[in-house]
Amino acid sequence: MSQELKHTATEARSLHDYRKVYFIGIGGIGMSALARFFKSKGAAVAGYDRHATPLTAALKQEGVHIHFEENPGLVPSDTELVVYTPAISAGNKELLYCRESGMEVVKRSDVLQWITEQSYNICVGGSHGKTSISAMTAHILRHTGYGCNAFLGGIAVNYDSNFWASEKAVSVIEADEYDRSFLKLSPDIAVITAMDADHLDIYGTPTEVENAYIAFSARTKPGGLLISKLGLKRDSELAADNHLRYSRFDNEADIYARNLRVEDGSYVFDVSFKGQPIDGLHLSIGGLHNVENMVAAVGVAAYLRISAEKIKAAVQDFKGVKRRFEYYLKTDRHILIDDYAHHPEEIAALIEGVRSLYGQKLTVVFQPHLYSRTKDLAAEFSQALDKADEVILLPVYPAREAPMEGVSSELILNGMYLEDKRILDKEKLLSAIEQEDPALLVLCGAGDIAELLLPVQDILEHNERKS
Repeated sequence: MSQELKHTATEARSLHDYRKVYFIGIGGIGMSALARFFKSKGAAVAGYDRHATPLTAALKQEGVHIHFEENPGLVPSDTELVVYTPAISAGNKELLYCRESGMEVVKRSDVLQWITEQSYNICVGGSHGKTSISAMTAHILRHTGYGCNAFLGGIAVNYDSNFWASEKAVSVIEADEYDRSFLKLSPDIAVITAMDADHLDIYGTPTEVENAYIAFSARTKPGGLLISKLGLKRDSELAADNHLRYSRFDNEADIYARNLRVEDGSYVFDVSFKGQPIDGLHLSIGGLHNVENMVAAVGVAAYLRISAEKIKAAVQDFKGVKRRFEYYLKTDRHILIDDYAHHPEEIAALIEGVRSLYGQKLTVVFQPHLYSRTKDLAAEFSQALDKADEVILLPVYPAREAPMEGVSSELILNGMYLEDKRILDKEKLLSAIEQEDPALLVLCGAGDIAELLLPVQDILEHNERKS
């Protein structure tokens, strides 16, 4: 029997029994949440990652021991559990050492599986929107006093964390479709936002992506609830004992928004939940897609019978998720927005959201993420980016992939009809921003584009001071 099946087969130990836990790839957003989970239970936590980041720095401040050298000698010999991310190479020296040493070695998804076996779970999946809806839902449950543990794929601004603990056995979990990880979860409430083609390096075809989401819906516990976006392809094949649909504005849905207006830079709207009104919600983060995301989160809270007044107060207090329509600069002269959007549908929704709030020329800087995704979705990226007024593409961020012959940002550029478009490296991008001084600027992508935000902010603020 493999080490990775040992815990599930025997159930000999509770998660609380592990006192020394080691993470390979600890700096990942999902891995760091689990590291914080074990730390909150009093375990000694350590780990390895390739690079130092603000997230690893935060973990170190919280008492987690982290090193950045792939060195088996730095793995504590008394480690009781090793958790690794599928993004780590199978040939990683530390991973091989831990297995050969007889340590209990499991994937991140295995730990989430164990958690959902011992908890009432709200699991949010979808090719986009899942991080925002997870954070919104978890915030509402925390703010209203309902209580939950939260395992998020982003940093909630209200709490500056992607994890928090609660004594209540309720968990909000972002359900990651990469590597089919979400098929190990056991939702009491499952949310599906979209089933668009992505991770085709894993799934092969769009149909297989859809099949995985259908299988995820069938993971819902008996008597549980599925909340899915109205109009999903193959909706009739989604499986759960109870099924509600949500929409931004379509009153054919069970949960939808109405009477939307913009007041002082915030969205104000009502939500109808199965015909029952929740009026006067105030959402201070931008993007019409975030209105729709909040509709789903409010639907979860209403299903849990949290009062309308408590829901309204929680929504008004929600400050967003870092790198999800996050303002880095907001003055009379400059707007700088950062967003994690890395899928064509996300980019289209991001541009639509910016347009709903601002009327001036929109410049979008996009860093494609992964050669495989660029190759598979180049035409869709081109179409989405054409909705901007000006587009600057950075070179492809490879992440875990080796270069692919013939695949570059030019695939996207050449498919665009927009005239004002170009490819620049980071240094030339900063020079262009300094010279051209765009008033409305959006940076988006899932790679290291976020490292440019502070330099860009400094340039725009300098331009303001010198004028």
